[in-house]
Amino acid sequence: MNTPLDLQQSLGELLGDAQLIITDLPDTALKLWLIDAHNMDRAFTPDETRRILYEPPYWAFCWASGLALARFLADRPHWVKGKRVLDFGAGSGVAGIAAARAGALEVVACDLDPLALAACRANAQLNDVQLGYCSNFFAEVDRFDLILVADVLYDRENLPLLDHFLTRGQEALVADSRVRDFKHPLYRPLEMLKALTLPDLAEPHEFRNVSLYHAQREPTPFSARVEPL
Repeated sequence: MNTPLDLQQSLGELLGDAQLIITDLPDTALKLWLIDAHNMDRAFTPDETRRILYEPPYWAFCWASGLALARFLADRPHWVKGKRVLDFGAGSGVAGIAAARAGALEVVACDLDPLALAACRANAQLNDVQLGYCSNFFAEVDRFDLILVADVLYDRENLPLLDHFLTRGQEALVADSRVRDFKHPLYRPLEMLKALTLPDLAEPHEFRNVSLYHAQREPTPFSARVEPL
């Protein structure tokens, strides 16, 4: 399959020798367009470092939490089968693609970055699944059964988003390997998963421990209608 040219061009503007290659994800039936691991095995120039920090190509990696969540859904398809699912901060689209492969009725990949949505499209085609796409979570109506969230809480400024996921979905699954003091009244720990980022960034070993949290919207109390006399 031909390399997606828009993504390759964007990656080349960050790292001139970087190449996107089709990468099989371990312990899954999935594959993604990811940056070639050999391109990460060298020292970066100060200019390359500046460009990467200013506009990191998140979509060119399969982050540990996304991989862990994809494996979880493949092993437990009942979480998504026949449901409408939104993949928030989709990045490469790995969690949403896994949901589609596991039998979701509909999957929408949501990301602010147009390049991430382009990566989701390329990766959906690579895995022979259909996704919908959106760039504004708050423009979506409250119609989803499940919101998937992986590797979004690396920036603690994103923590308030936890309050909003249940405004668009009945349930939320949050996979995270960064926040060790995760506390939220609506979210309960569900499981500890193991995964690593691809290509391997030689991150601290603790980031291979992915915590999975679950939240469910509380049912609306039934209010009996009192008819006037």
